[in-house]
Amino acid sequence: MAEEKKIKVLTISDHPLLPSGVGTQTKYMIEALLQTGKFQVISLGGAMAHPNYEPTKTEEYGDDWIIFPCDAYSNPDQVRATILHHKPDILYFMTDPRFYEWLWVIEDQVRALVPMVYYHVWDNYPYPKFNQRWYDSTDVVATISKVTSDIVQNVSPSVEEHYIPHAVNTTIFRKMFAPNELEVIKTMREDNCKDKFICFWNNRNARRKQSGSLIFWWKDFLDKIGHDKATLIMHTEVNDQHGQPLDYLIQSLDMTDGQVQFSTQKMPPQNLAMFYNMADCTTNIADAEGFGLGTLGSFDWETTNSVTRTGGLQEQVTDGKDWFGIGIEPSSKAIIGGGNVPFIYEDRVNGSDVVDALVKIYEMSKQEREELGRSGRAHVLKNYSFDKFKYQWINLMENIYETRGSWDTRKNYKSWELIEL
Repeated sequence: MAEEKKIKVLTISDHPLLPSGVGTQTKYMIEALLQTGKFQVISLGGAMAHPNYEPTKTEEYGDDWIIFPCDAYSNPDQVRATILHHKPDILYFMTDPRFYEWLWVIEDQVRALVPMVYYHVWDNYPYPKFNQRWYDSTDVVATISKVTSDIVQNVSPSVEEHYIPHAVNTTIFRKMFAPNELEVIKTMREDNCKDKFICFWNNRNARRKQSGSLIFWWKDFLDKIGHDKATLIMHTEVNDQHGQPLDYLIQSLDMTDGQVQFSTQKMPPQNLAMFYNMADCTTNIADAEGFGLGTLGSFDWETTNSVTRTGGLQEQVTDGKDWFGIGIEPSSKAIIGGGNVPFIYEDRVNGSDVVDALVKIYEMSKQEREELGRSGRAHVLKNYSFDKFKYQWINLMENIYETRGSWDTRKNYKSWELIEL
């Protein structure tokens, strides 16, 4: 009996083995498809400097998953050549629209052969009507948050949209209870923070993440409770061209006695789990956040949060009825923009509100923080289940293959429209 044809998917994104949000979510989607045995994947992996451009395969999936390094997020010639050579059945691409205008420009060439599936990242309102032409040039738009889902439904109501929020592997992102795990956490606390209250911040040192503001406001927090009472651990690059010189900031503020500590070594989730399990709380005060995987991971590890109520963070910290951390309401919503993003809100929080949130968590009992953390994990397991994430992608891709076809079986697409003048 002839072997059943596998559905071939071409992906364009951050390199899927890169530990970025776009990279990890694309990898999770790819692995979900491959684990069914029904799919093959060709990946164009970008958003990094490559040591070489040789295609790579994973040991687990072999020929079923081939990754081709590319610059930026590829280009028209590479996409045309890859489609013609590998004959995929579906094209998937992910991140925010400004990186893919070149791809939508050639959508008539691509969509004539294969359906285009866009996993859409967008941070905030007002409704970006300038994105409508891109949504309308796509077969299916999957959205990462309730904000993004609402935007697509209102800006392009005729486009097929599916809300598929981010997820993380809850077998790794979990509270640690094993004796050897607890011993490692105890040792880390004794070596770094002893009996101090620990706040953990896991983000890129970039402008929108407000890393510098956090350090200044952390000092205000310590001025209230005592500089020997708490430590902020920042897992980030201390000096990033897109951020601030964090080591210089703590020296300028005279916080060099352990008030702020840096973790700069890149590490797998299993090791990062130690920090989340050691921490009393985490924080994220970004002024724009599509979803916020660090916050999602924190809830999975049963560690409570204080976060800006922006983007996908707001649906993580509350379900509209119950709270699983402290949501900090933006004190201003400045309209910024330029180039291909003419306008978008930038949600800025007030420093005193950040300090008040930290004091509130600090003054909770250990039991109260743990209860809040457990309720946060229950919320995540219910609404952002890793199994549900995988099922949604498998179901969606199979449905697209059946209903929209590809190449000789292409359906539900026409390259023209009738306009009454």
